[in-house]
Amino acid sequence: MKRVGILGGTFNPPHLGHLIMANEAFHAVGLDEVRFMPNFIAPHKEVSGAGAKERLAMTALAVEDTPYFCVEDFEIRQGGVSYSFDTISKLREKEPDSEFYFIIGGDTVEGLNTWHRIDELAAMIRFIGIKRPGYSHISPYPVQMIDSPEIHLSSTMIRSRASAGGTIRFLVPEKVGAYIRKERLYGSEHDASESEETRS
Repeated sequence: MKRVGILGGTFNPPHLGHLIMANEAFHAVGLDEVRFMPNFIAPHKEVSGAGAKERLAMTALAVEDTPYFCVEDFEIRQGGVSYSFDTISKLREKEPDSEFYFIIGGDTVEGLNTWHRIDELAAMIRFIGIKRPGYSHISPYPVQMIDSPEIHLSSTMIRSRASAGGTIRFLVPEKVGAYIRKERLYGSEHDASESEETRS
């Protein structure tokens, strides 16, 4: 049975915090791979900034140098609002020999009861929760909590910096930063990291 971790999100943009979460889950649980799955439209948040095509491209760039990371584009191809129950149901049909693990942040653990068809979803997959300070991590559903280095990064903060012309170097993978500059995403034609990278 193949053990597949799923890290879903808008990835707007993907950043080093996402990679660290996935890496910690991979090693702590003994997964065979972790798939980064961008939402087309997330049910719990509005997406602004990069479109689905750009977010998928950035996610692919973020994971391409790690052999046990890959991109799952199912929700992008499906279009519409992304519900985890629907996605996992389809993936299990397609891959009956895979066991799926959903990787979530500690802040999400407490809100699992609000997820669409959560009782049925919890019977189909296992949850891996990343511990975060300030959260109880208490849930009526079984969640395997794991430790992870504290990385205070958010895509919102990165978008804000990029739009203001600030540096996002060391916050996102270098290839992602280059893509953001090339495509002029988040309202910025240039950020300080360009000059930092070319300075002799």
